[in-house]
Amino acid sequence: MWANVFTKTTVDRWRGVVIGAVTMVLFLWMAMAVYRDIDLSIYTDLPEVFRSVVGIDETTDVGSLAYSAVYSSYGALVMFSLALAMGSAAIAGEERKGTIGLLLANPTSRTGVLLAKAASLALLLAVGIGLLWLGGLLVPQLLDVGIAGQDIGALMLHMFAGALFFGFLALAVGAWTGSTGAAIGVSAGVMVLSFFAVGFLPLFSDYAELARVFPWYYFSSSDPLANGIDAGHLAVLGFGAASLLTLAVVGVRRRDLRQSSTGVTLLDRLRVLPATKAVMNRLAGSARVSAIWIKTAAEYQALLLIVGLSMFLVMGVLIGVMYSQLDDELLALGDSFPAELLALFGGGDLSTIEGYYQLETFGLMAPIAVMIATILIGARAVAGEEQRRTMGLLLANPVPRSRVLLEKAFVMVLFGLAIGLITFLGVAAGDALGQLDMNIGNIAATSFLVALMGIVFGAVALLVGAATGRSRIAIWTAVGLALLSHLGEAFLPFSEGFADLARWLPNHYYLSTDPLLTGMDWGSAAVLTVISAVLIALSVPAFNRRDLREHD
Repeated sequence: MWANVFTKTTVDRWRGVVIGAVTMVLFLWMAMAVYRDIDLSIYTDLPEVFRSVVGIDETTDVGSLAYSAVYSSYGALVMFSLALAMGSAAIAGEERKGTIGLLLANPTSRTGVLLAKAASLALLLAVGIGLLWLGGLLVPQLLDVGIAGQDIGALMLHMFAGALFFGFLALAVGAWTGSTGAAIGVSAGVMVLSFFAVGFLPLFSDYAELARVFPWYYFSSSDPLANGIDAGHLAVLGFGAASLLTLAVVGVRRRDLRQSSTGVTLLDRLRVLPATKAVMNRLAGSARVSAIWIKTAAEYQALLLIVGLSMFLVMGVLIGVMYSQLDDELLALGDSFPAELLALFGGGDLSTIEGYYQLETFGLMAPIAVMIATILIGARAVAGEEQRRTMGLLLANPVPRSRVLLEKAFVMVLFGLAIGLITFLGVAAGDALGQLDMNIGNIAATSFLVALMGIVFGAVALLVGAATGRSRIAIWTAVGLALLSHLGEAFLPFSEGFADLARWLPNHYYLSTDPLLTGMDWGSAAVLTVISAVLIALSVPAFNRRDLREHD
């Protein structure tokens, strides 16, 4: 039975890993092709403090720059995200779908199921990172780019160890809580916070050593691409992964497993309190699911809380306070940072508070935060109900398919706008505490645009999920297109022959007009709104015309 669990999990999950790896190889090809035509002195002439942050030196060439820009950042984020997605689904996902009982009804133990899924996760990560390694060797040959002195194998080994760490972190949280939302939220929060902390904390001499607390430090700080394998750092990640796997085994053996995704939500509790009972009962409606959107919102309340707090406190308030403490010498160097490299992180610079917030918060973190919610809700709006075998229960009531889909789409839009609002409040608070004198209207405009862009990709997930009934396909399609849009907007403007193609990407209508400096571009807002509306509208006939899937 162990082999069956291992085999089925591997067969179910291999497509996403292969697609993610191949996509990053294609982006490596694009980056090398673009960097080959750029004067690299804009990077090699950077001040030493900046070159150390981004992992380049005065000898940097096209190959090492492309590896650092694509593999060391986005490639790692993709592989780590795949790992935590697989880890969160291993136990908590089976409980959510109500299939954990079927697995355990066979002659296998809880520990056996968990270890089989952990082994599948490790194998799939090895396959995905192996494809990155092969692509990293093949692309330079095709483009005639030299990679002498670059240890791509060492980088891949460090990436594998980091991916195992984050995958087993999600596995452990899911094993102890039985909640995919908690597993994804905690592990993704640790991953993203680690990414920015390791790049940001070394700028402050008083806080530089704190970077060692974060797992990303042991993936990247030794610069394995240039310096080779760091056995000590690999040992830290390996020991951490083994400890988390052990913790997962203990958790799954001690806890009562849930046979379905039932539980008492915050809204359920409010319905029994005398002060809120009348209002919540009115909102909840009758037993004939008259308020599907209330039920859906309750299911994702923990996700909204985790993402919202991270954006408000860390990427809003804390960023403003820390900027006020940066010394003048460091701020004066902001103009030296090349636009081609900054574009990978959304643009911006250190010389102005608006550029700094764009670089640290609005360039990557805010879009990721919004899309975590919108893509997850959009992908599971239809496909999730089918996978949990609850769609039939909904449609057994006098409720048309279109209403089910549209109410869930409403929650997706609502949560996207809510995270945009929370981001606005956090940045506004950081501005006030740091006495930075930003334009509140411009902060609001940027926060609104990032919400609209996140809703676009949530609508992509909704459409794909409605058309296929498969949430994994919906999630990875939306994530892949979001990554394509982001990197396309980063690279294409620097190529004369392809610059105009950026106008076809949703990201172009987010930060290209510098809303933190110039305010709202209503044309961009209209484009993003129309795209979302069209995708949601197309989801209705896609769902109405398809035979429902009652199981995977």
